Order: sequence, then structure tokens, then C-alpha cells
Amino acid sequence: MEMRKIGLIGGMSFESSAVYYRMVNEAVRERRGKLHSAEVLLHSVDFQGIVDLQKAGRWDEAALRLSDVARGLVAGGADCILICTNTMHLIADAVQRSVDVPLINIIDETAQRLKSAGSRKPLLLATRYTMEHGFYAERMKTHGIDLMVPDAAGRTLTHNVIFDELCAGRVLDSSRDALIALIEKAKADGADAVILGCTEICLILDPANLPIPGFDSTAIHAEAAVEFALGGPSITRAA
Repeated sequence: MEMRKIGLIGGMSFESSAVYYRMVNEAVRERRGKLHSAEVLLHSVDFQGIVDLQKAGRWDEAALRLSDVARGLVAGGADCILICTNTMHLIADAVQRSVDVPLINIIDETAQRLKSAGSRKPLLLATRYTMEHGFYAERMKTHGIDLMVPDAAGRTLTHNVIFDELCAGRVLDSSRDALIALIEKAKADGADAVILGCTEICLILDPANLPIPGFDSTAIHAEAAVEFALGGPSITRAA
């Protein structure tokens, strides 16, 4: 079967987009063998412009920007779209409405993996927008999953590690220790898993080496894209 073409909306940040590209191609090579690699279209945006819109709360403008990118990818032959960041899934439904191919939603894919593992009360580590805006928790709740998030100080710490360090290519042992301390506290408070709910967090935390089971949303999202590309079940396009 001919591979379906994956359309990636990346650059938010390019650090994690590079991880997506590697993971997708490694998975295709592993599944197909020889020198096979994925059919991929990547549009990497200028992240600073997106960050400015986030800080100003101008989500409608961000939706228009990413919808335009999505349409360009579809015009180039993409058979599906991935927004390579958790935070911008706040506008995923708007982007989906702009195209006639499926948008593979990182929240839905992560929720399915959590459910399969029997997790119902995970800690979410992510940007402030993802932890506080409600869109992530509300969508997870439709899958029967109730999220926990760190306290205000923990949310600030996590957000700053993401934007000030990981998005800038800095991985600090002290920040890793601080994040693991947040996970330890959540475990004591009843968390049964932790979602690496920012696509950069996999740069600093190994999901297999945490106090509670870790679910790397970047890897889960990339795996879902490969499954679709190699002829897995078609993903229903959201209304």
C-alpha cells in the first residue's frame, strides 16, 4: 500500500518538531525496513509570532494563522494534519474545520493510551496555557480521565522551564530534579500517571524513568501519525 502523506505544523518550538521528524521516520523505517522513510510535509512557523499571540490572548488570530498553514499542507498533498504542540490544540477544532483531511488530535491520542493502561487520574505537566485554559482537561474528561495539575508555583516553574530553557535548547539537571519533585508530590496526592503534555518535555524527562508511569504526548502523537500513514484505521474528521 502506498503511504499516506503526513502534514506537520511545526516550529512551536523547532526543538520538538525535530523530535517529531526523527520519531516518525524511525518508526516507518522500523515497520517497513530497508531505507524506507515517511512521506512528510513540514511547515515550520516562526514561533515568536505565535508566542506573541498566546501572550496577548489572541487565539482567534492564531487559529487563522495555523488554518492557513494547514490548508497549504493539504494543497501540497497532505492526507492528515498534526499540530506539533499541545498548547495550540486549544484551537485544533478551528484548524480541523478549515481542511477536509483528518487532524490527528494529540489530546485524544494521549487519552486513548492512558485508558488502555488503566490510568484515570494523571498529572499534567505542560505550559501554563495548557494547564489553566481548560480545553485540555475538558477534552480529557470526555474520555473519562480527570487531570491533576501542579499548584500555582509548580505551574509557573513548569511553564518557565519549557519557554525559558527547553524551547531555547537548554536542558538543566536542576530543572529535571524540580520537575521530578512535582511528580513525587502528585504521586503522594493520588496521581496514577504523568502526562508529558508539552512536546518539549521529552527533552528533559524520560517517561520510563519516573516515579509513576509516564506518557510522552510527542511520541504518542508521532506513533498515531505513522499508524495512519501506513494504512491503519482512518481517523474520523471532526465536525
